[in-house]
Amino acid sequence: MRVAVLGCGYVGLELARTLVADGHDVWGVRRSDDGLDAVEATGAEAVRADVTDADSLAAVPDVDHVVFAASSGGRGPDAARTVFVEGLRTAIDQFAGRDSPPERLVYTSSTGVYGDHGGDFVDESTPLDPTTDKTRVLAEAERVAREHARERGIEGTVTRFAGLYGPDRYRLDRYLNGPVTAGYLNMVHRDDAAGVVAHLLETDRARDDTVLVVDDEPVSKHEFADWLADECGVPRPAKRTKEERLADGDLSETARRRILTSKRCSNDYLRELGYSFAYPTYREGYRAAIDAYRADGD
Repeated sequence: MRVAVLGCGYVGLELARTLVADGHDVWGVRRSDDGLDAVEATGAEAVRADVTDADSLAAVPDVDHVVFAASSGGRGPDAARTVFVEGLRTAIDQFAGRDSPPERLVYTSSTGVYGDHGGDFVDESTPLDPTTDKTRVLAEAERVAREHARERGIEGTVTRFAGLYGPDRYRLDRYLNGPVTAGYLNMVHRDDAAGVVAHLLETDRARDDTVLVVDDEPVSKHEFADWLADECGVPRPAKRTKEERLADGDLSETARRRILTSKRCSNDYLRELGYSFAYPTYREGYRAAIDAYRADGD
């Protein structure tokens, strides 16, 4: 199997490592020298290109599958649109126009597209209701990944990632120091996010479909913070309600909407597709971070 990973970053690098280890040919696309070095360290071939530049993408060889995992760098909705909508459309058109186009595209999206559901469970059948400019861009990008790709003869799969965590992204201090605002956490370890994409490619599942990528146990932020503190051997952090946080008056409109957005994400469909988690819940996923924290304190 020949795979191009466009935007071979946090999840993409782990995906490249996984696919190379499984014997596949992988090309990882980055723009910077450091990014290209990181791709090469996985055993994949590194290609300098930009998803918004069709001419640069011509440097990527013909492949069976394209994974679009590019990032907008945490910037605002305009930057997100440039990458996730315009860049995705550019990439689809560039690969679809080849003599040997790819069979399928996998686009990595976010559970932020669901909006607020009052803490109820959501799944792939739940209507989208994005509440911020950026999540509205992500919802539009999902349509490009499915509908525009289909129009160009490529089957698109949307993988909707919950909150990513893992090496370099455990953020223990946020929950150990507090105060912790009420709400739910929907999480997936980086290795499982990459593992799901590899699984869908290798088993040829979920073509022209959407898959919610989240672990087995959504958890309240207060419960998670207390568990984490107990495991780390420190006092439990201060808590606050959403109303108390909103009353502080120092929040942007986007931050307010994020606090007011509450849902729990179901992975029933992902389980039906046969994926087996390396880290089924946060308890397994945070173990390495907890052990390192306690070791540093000894």
